[in-house]
Amino acid sequence: MTADAADAAGREPDGAEEAARFHTLLTSFEGRPAASAGRGKDPVNEPMIRHWCEAMGDANPAYKGADAIAPPTMLQAWTMGGLSGHTDRSSAYDELFSLLDGAGFTSVVATDCEQEYLRPLRPGDAITFDAVIESVSPRKTTKLGTGHFVTTRTDVHADGDLAGTHRFRILKYTPAAPPTARAGKPAQPKARRPRPVVNRDNRAFWEGVGDHRLLIQRCTACATLRFPWLPGCNACASPDWDTVEACGEATVFSYVVMHHPPFPAFDPPYAVALVELAEGVRMVTNITGVPYDKVRIGMPVRLEFLRMDDDLVLPVFRGSEG
Repeated sequence: MTADAADAAGREPDGAEEAARFHTLLTSFEGRPAASAGRGKDPVNEPMIRHWCEAMGDANPAYKGADAIAPPTMLQAWTMGGLSGHTDRSSAYDELFSLLDGAGFTSVVATDCEQEYLRPLRPGDAITFDAVIESVSPRKTTKLGTGHFVTTRTDVHADGDLAGTHRFRILKYTPAAPPTARAGKPAQPKARRPRPVVNRDNRAFWEGVGDHRLLIQRCTACATLRFPWLPGCNACASPDWDTVEACGEATVFSYVVMHHPPFPAFDPPYAVALVELAEGVRMVTNITGVPYDKVRIGMPVRLEFLRMDDDLVLPVFRGSEG
């Protein structure tokens, strides 16, 4: 029986019927433009490419010189509106968000993105783009809460030619209520930290961590150091490598303070930092030894190994307020 049939039968539709009706309303936005004939605020340019490569630690020679191309993963960067936003965004996206907000799905988190590259972008290319609301999922329940996944597809053009496609997916959700302790029952044990994904490309790194050694990959062909670990050199593409052990000295290159959303095994607020090792590579890590609001760019930190539980040791960096 449909929701309309339930109304005709003289009874209120149940939760599932109401959710289906609301999802039908949401899917009416599929295929509607989120932005039409958008224009990148700047052409593809060398300074932005340099900033990106410095932030990512990417020294690939293809991104420098007279024949430079932009890193493919910068595809979305050329379409972003910055603090002032874009004036060419359509009303459909705002209308969709208003519906979701009105139904109580007021929180938002980015979940994933997919990119397809059709031709390289080069300095001087003028960027235009069109975005469409590609799909809105039925109601889903996640650890964060219950809501709908919204996927937007952006087609990026360079001097009129399709250069790539960027799909960006978010979850608009109602946060899950925090668990409450039941009277007379013992508190639940604290959740374990998530396990790292260990594979053939990074197994030696985690074995080193288990031995309280922070190992950095070194290309044996060109001696370039790299982190995180990769199956091949991002400077010369050689698959051959060995390792050097980090001395343990580093400085905070950048950081964020996580307040929300809360995750099991983490107690917000806490600082997540990108530290630059003395050897020149950078890694994402936690900062210990100082309150989260005392972490600063340029702060010297020192490697330590923190045992999280019986079978997990993590490399972290300790700072000092002195």
